[in-house]
Parts: sequence; structure tokens; C-alpha cells
Amino acid sequence: MEPKEGPMPQRSLGSGSGLPYNSFVDSVSSLTPTAEDKEKPAISPRRSYVAVAVLCYVNLLNYSERYTIAGVLPDIQTFFDISDSMAALIQTVFISSFLLLAPVFGYLGDRYNRKYIMIGGLSVWLVTAAGSSLVTKSYFWLLMLLRAMVGIGEASYSTIAPTIIGDLFVGTRRSAMICLFYICIPVGSGLGYITGAGVAHLTGDWRWALRVTPILGLVGLVLLVLLCPNPTRGAAETPREEVTGESSYPEDVKYLLKNKSYVWSSLGVTATSFLTGALAFWAPTFLSRAQVSQGLQLPCVKEPCNPTDSYIFGAVTVVTGVLGAFLGSCLSRWFGKRIPNVDPLICAIGLVGSAPCLFFTIFAASKSITATYVFIFFAEMLISLNWAVMADILLSIVIPTRRSTAEALQISVCHLLGDAGSPYFVGLISDAIRKSEPATHDWSFRSLQYSLVVCPFVAIVGGLFFFVTSLYITEDRKALAKLVEALPEQSPSIQVPYDKIALLLMQLRPNTCPVTHYV
Repeated sequence: MEPKEGPMPQRSLGSGSGLPYNSFVDSVSSLTPTAEDKEKPAISPRRSYVAVAVLCYVNLLNYSERYTIAGVLPDIQTFFDISDSMAALIQTVFISSFLLLAPVFGYLGDRYNRKYIMIGGLSVWLVTAAGSSLVTKSYFWLLMLLRAMVGIGEASYSTIAPTIIGDLFVGTRRSAMICLFYICIPVGSGLGYITGAGVAHLTGDWRWALRVTPILGLVGLVLLVLLCPNPTRGAAETPREEVTGESSYPEDVKYLLKNKSYVWSSLGVTATSFLTGALAFWAPTFLSRAQVSQGLQLPCVKEPCNPTDSYIFGAVTVVTGVLGAFLGSCLSRWFGKRIPNVDPLICAIGLVGSAPCLFFTIFAASKSITATYVFIFFAEMLISLNWAVMADILLSIVIPTRRSTAEALQISVCHLLGDAGSPYFVGLISDAIRKSEPATHDWSFRSLQYSLVVCPFVAIVGGLFFFVTSLYITEDRKALAKLVEALPEQSPSIQVPYDKIALLLMQLRPNTCPVTHYV
């Protein structure tokens, strides 16, 4: 069968079944550069770096806003007079809307202008985040509704921004840029604790803490409009103008589910999300109650509450986030050539190593606050080894036309089974334990302490998931690299001989690349 003459349609490297041989030839040809494509100027390195800086700034604000609530949680509980489980619902409704809409934005991001989608989502985020600060005491339900709407904006941005970076850089530069982008998660989270508690303490009103990031977000929105490009999909891997996708959403999902590295690494990311979600939300409150239990601090009966623990925990989160992400990225580069599957191994070691540190953190809090912070430091640094490496794993095993969908599905799963429920789950256990004995400040601390014991066990399970990922990732990367790098060598004006395609497919191990069933 000979491919038809004339302009060939652009096809994705899909996994849909039943495609004839001619469709596969079209897919091969669609990845190759034409003379017209070569004449089109690529995005300059300078503009690419500026774009990453803008994306990092907005990502920093995203996570700062997300954890401002945790920084002023004692104030919110006092203001609304709510229990631990009810307070945790504030985070749960936010994450729930985030995970439900992430697949929608992932689907749109693989097919439409990603820059416009991010601008629209960020605009919704700014309005609803600012609106959260206007809620009065009798309208707690409105606060939860607005927090749910904040998740709409974050879903659009968090799903699409990493794929834009993936289309601006390749190789070690991409790893470095992804590392920089994901360093903003712990740094932004830490700044959220610090700015939230600080502004609430200075103004005497926790609601002012929720107004800082929307103001700074306006600057980010303007920078996004003016300085962030919309690079063509797969531009970093192929010299062509764009690699487009015409596959259906079920085909995209089927492709991802057949990718064993993607499935197991997503489970590892989910365990990490559960762990970090519970710790990030409850750690400042836990440390504050520990100090009250030891008689080092008075209980909070009227806002503003003592912000010291939010300050310290925020600073620890910033420092360990930078150190951990940088160390994880460096380990990946240093050992990457000698150990092809080093990335998931780094994640596995980080999570498993954090488990004993978390265990000692939880039980040292009843005796020594200083020792508690030391163990928190090492636990958070080991967990932070994963941030940049996890993102690089996804970009290295998923074809460009499906990266937004892959990001979206991973976000949905990791939040659905991770930090959407972990704060509420811990709060629910805490409330159940607290009701078993008469209410005292010491027992309030003990109940939260015992409920946090679930975290070290989740860390061990997550480490096992990443270890299984290491068994498959080398072959999955090789298959993708051969497909993306070898195919563009052909010219679209020349028919691709069947024997060369067959030779290429023979080099790819069966069941490691979804295109093997095309012939």
C-alpha cells in the first residue's frame, strides 16, 4: 500500500487500534521537517528562559496561596469554631475540584492554545482567591465554595505549564528547568505559611492573609500574557513546526494505561501526594499543640494565634525544598549515564528514607520541639528529592502529543487518592480519638499525634511503587527515544519503505511501545 500523494495530515503517535498501514506511514511522515518548517524561526533561548521564569513565578504564587490556609488554620478554627475534620474539608473541596477538572484541561491542552487556557484559568483563580477573604463568620459554606472554585484556576495551570517547559527544552536543560519549576512547590508552600501567619499577626485578621497572593497574581497574569509563548507541541524533540494529535480521549487513556512506567510512577506520585498533603496541612497545628502540651505556649482562644510555628515550619519547608530538589536533580544527572533507571530509584530511596524520620518527628514532639524540627528537616529534604525527578520521569516516557493528558490524569489520580482526602482522613481520625476521652489540650495534641502515624507507612508504600517503576522505565525510555529521534530522519516527500519501518519496529521490544500493533 502506497501513501497518497499531496499534503500529508499530521497524526499523533497514538495507540488506537485498527489503524491501517497507510495511517502509520502518515504518522511517520508527519514528524519530519519540510523546507517551509525549517524556515520558520524557533523560540529563542532567551525567550524560553524568560518564559520559564514567568511560569515559575506563577507556580510559586499557586502553592503559596494554597498553603496560606494551613498557615492560619488555628485562626480559622477559632473564628468559625470548627473541628479538625471540618477544617480539613477546606483543603479537601479545593483539591476535589482541582482533580475533577484536571482531565478536562489536559484534554484541551493537547488540542488548543495552551497559553489562552492558562490565562483564563489564572483569571478565575485571582477572583475566587480574593473572594475567599471576604467571607464572614456565618458563611463558612461560602468559604468552602470559593475554595473549590480556586481549584479551577490551579487545574488549568498545573496541568499545562510543565508541558510548555517540556516543549521549550530537551535533555539536561529540560531537567534543570523542570527542577527549577518544581522547586517552587516547597518554596511556595513555605512562603505561604510565613506570609499567611505574618500578615494575619500584623493585621489581626486572618482574611488579610488571603489577599496577598491575588495582588501578586495580577502581576503574574500580565507577565503571562506578555512574555509566555505557546510553543508547538514536540518542538524540542523534533525540528518540525508541530506534532499534533488527532486521537480520541479514550485512545489517549488506553495508551497511558499500557505504559507501565507511567502507571507505577503515578501510584508513587499518589503516595507522595497523600504524605505531603497531610503533613503540609497539619504540621503547623501539630507543632503548636505540642508546645501547648509541654507548657511552652498558651492555647489559642482568640485570634490572632501565635504564628511562631508557622514561621519556623515555613522556613524549614523552603530550605529543605530547595536542597532536596537540587540534590535530587544532581543525583539524576550524576548517575543517569551509569544507572539508566536512577530516577525512580531516587524517588524510592527518598520516600523510604523519610519514613523513620517522620516516625521520630511524630513522637519526639511530646518531649523535645528542637529534636522534632531536626527530624522534620531531614524528612522533608528526603521527600523533596522527588519533586523535579517525578516530573522528568513523565516527560521522558510520554510522547509530546499526550503529555498534557498524562499530566492531567496523574494529577487527578494523585489528588483523588492523595492530598484530597489525606488532611480530612487525618482530621477524622483525630476527632474520633479525641472523643474517646474528656477534652483537654494535651489530649487534643495526642489525638492528632496518633492520627499522623499513618504517614510513615504511606511513605514506605510509595517507595515500593517507585521501585517497581525502575524495573520498566529503561525500556520505555528507549522505545520512545527511538520513535521520536529516528523517525524524523525521513523526508515527507519520500515514501517510507516498509522494510525500514519493520526494522525499526523489530528494534523496539514488544509491549513497550504502543505503535507496535500498527502493523
